[in-house]
Amino acid sequence: MATLRVPTPLRPYAGGQSEVKVQGGTVGEALAEVTRQHSALQPHLFAPDGQLRPYVNLFLNDEDVRDLQGLETPLEDSDRLMLIPSIAGG
Repeated sequence: MATLRVPTPLRPYAGGQSEVKVQGGTVGEALAEVTRQHSALQPHLFAPDGQLRPYVNLFLNDEDVRDLQGLETPLEDSDRLMLIPSIAGG
């Protein structure tokens, strides 16, 4: 099982957990599983059309999945996914 690191602002939607174990052959399958486990995460991660929201940065190990194969990026059991929300301010 891969591990998904949940940032502090999203932890209330993931049962307060900082990390969630996920299964799936791809990043997209793993995210689908985590949103089945924690349905409150769904609107924070995905737009109504099912695409990852543009302000959600998702890294597989040390690489942005957008620079890989996006949600189709293959996932191994030892992999670490990290959600990193964009931060804006003035």
